[in-house]
Amino acid sequence: MRLSGSITALATPFNVAGELDLDAWQRLLQQQLDAGTQAVVVAGSTGEAAALYDAEFDLLLRTAVEFVAGRIPVLAGTGHSNTAKTIEQTRRAAVLGADAALIVTPPYVRPTQAGLVAHYRAIADDNSLPIVLYNVPGRTGGDLLPETVAELCGHQRIIGIKEARAEAERMDALLKFKDEAFSVLSGDDPTACRAMLAGADGVISVASNILPAAMRRLSDFARAGKAEQARELDALLQPAFEFLGVESNPIPVKAVLELQGIGRGLRLPLLPLSSAHANTAASIAATVRELESVCANAA
Repeated sequence: MRLSGSITALATPFNVAGELDLDAWQRLLQQQLDAGTQAVVVAGSTGEAAALYDAEFDLLLRTAVEFVAGRIPVLAGTGHSNTAKTIEQTRRAAVLGADAALIVTPPYVRPTQAGLVAHYRAIADDNSLPIVLYNVPGRTGGDLLPETVAELCGHQRIIGIKEARAEAERMDALLKFKDEAFSVLSGDDPTACRAMLAGADGVISVASNILPAAMRRLSDFARAGKAEQARELDALLQPAFEFLGVESNPIPVKAVLELQGIGRGLRLPLLPLSSAHANTAASIAATVRELESVCANAA
């Protein structure tokens, strides 16, 4: 399996009682399939993985696998601060039918680079699922450096990296490792167009929860080297990208999803979008409707 294109890091819909909303979950999945999303991530950071109970993780993943029915890959977020627990979660994801695991660098514990190599090799050697490395220093407190990726990318079970750092220099350094067995994916919506024009295989996106058709079209333009069309569409998307960063992810994206009728709220310690941004959320939701209509009809 080689990952590429527009991949959505799915938000997890809850109902007014704070329970999983499986009806909304299936509608979100259907919207992704209809728009041409090329893979989905269940229970990543956008999916509030840290707030999910084990039984909820199982239910979300099982439902997604059954609903998607092999049409696109389903990745499971299985990363924990402890290697043994990450291996256990990855094994469970494999049993539940996931196609691969997205594994964030261990949050909070800040291992050395040698520790990161040992961590990822131990998970890959367990042979439960193909794994995608995930580097997001702003959330974890640690940075998976390119020279460390160089030590890992030759492992047959390590199939790619999601890089959330925005600097062009970081993406350029990682693109040296890209080959038929290892995908380099942007994890930063505002700079994903630039990354894909530079050669990145795709993007694992927050914005594609609400803009699945637009993100697929952006990915298609950029990966085909259609720089003018890609940059024009990217410019139209930047206000939405900016809004999705006004408060901690996934607060803003879930506010727009709620306006779309998908889900109701978050789990503490995350709070709903502050009232200061309510008018902007409504404006972005209207912009999203227009962009999605145009991009869906152009597909």
